[in-house]
Amino acid sequence: MGSGQLVAVFGAYGHTGRFVVDELAARGFVPVPSGRNAQALEELAGEHGLEARVASVGDPASLDRALAGTAAVINCAGPFASTTGPVIEAALRAGIPYLDVAAELEANLDTFAHYRERARDAGAVIVPAMAFFGGLGDLLATAAMGDWTEADEAHIAYALSSWHPTAGTRLSGAVSRERRGDHRLRYSGGQWERRTDQAPTLEWTFPDPIGPRQVIGEFTMADVVTVPQHLSIPEVTTYMTAEAVRDIATPDTPAPTAADQSGRSDQTFLVDVVVRSGGAERRATAGGQDIYAVTAPLVAEALERVLTGRTKTTGVASAGQIFDAPDFLHALAPHITLDLNPQKQIA
Repeated sequence: MGSGQLVAVFGAYGHTGRFVVDELAARGFVPVPSGRNAQALEELAGEHGLEARVASVGDPASLDRALAGTAAVINCAGPFASTTGPVIEAALRAGIPYLDVAAELEANLDTFAHYRERARDAGAVIVPAMAFFGGLGDLLATAAMGDWTEADEAHIAYALSSWHPTAGTRLSGAVSRERRGDHRLRYSGGQWERRTDQAPTLEWTFPDPIGPRQVIGEFTMADVVTVPQHLSIPEVTTYMTAEAVRDIATPDTPAPTAADQSGRSDQTFLVDVVVRSGGAERRATAGGQDIYAVTAPLVAEALERVLTGRTKTTGVASAGQIFDAPDFLHALAPHITLDLNPQKQIA
């Protein structure tokens, strides 16, 4: 457990950031809330008896002060297109690991492209997209691969009972759309494609009790960035239940509201991963409650493993690349239901 180690949480007062602060404290770490909103920081710090450190991505010295004396930094502040670079630079200056919960494709691609060599040469650890989107799907795909060294294709399908987006999700989405323009991204043939056609509507058969559901195919999420970074799979596709896509596309869909004492909403999810090689298929699934809340144990578990040396590499790394995927997923048992059977043949 954390043994009182200080961990900076940039964007701690955001919806996901608050879950991360709570999870870190429960694991014995001492969160150091940081961000540019002094009032929100003070309120959060006062609730938990913590030290707030005001910092802005436009002020490198303030980031250095925020990270001083900490063992690591977790970036929860979107839009990540604006925050990842400055916070990673601060972490490199401080000589501490960096993790984030970014779901923005462009931000994640930038992190791998811009910091791969620097982080590797410095022996630094940078783990982007260590969240529901990105981290969880990547771990499931890695576990499903088992002893395969390559596969023909990977499919990651999301069944969300609803999707009430946070203000941060909406802002990050707007930034991504601005950067992408009229295009959408697809990963096929081992490379990225910029497409202008509409994503297809398909049917995906989820495990019981969900069963067949209409999904939007090629609904490209962060997993499509993380998986090809370390798994030899030329076709990686993600899918989202059509109802959830309608929720997030509707401007007046409300933000999530707490349904229990932990602050979780009543949203449920199932992530269904299938990898195929030749005529064989392997599957791994995970279910749980609240995609924002479950991000906290994901990134906190990653942090514990980084700080205790339970890692397989350094540099910029996807979750399944740097961690033992099955062991990591089983460690999340209090937070998710899990079905890992890499040898299982899917009809």
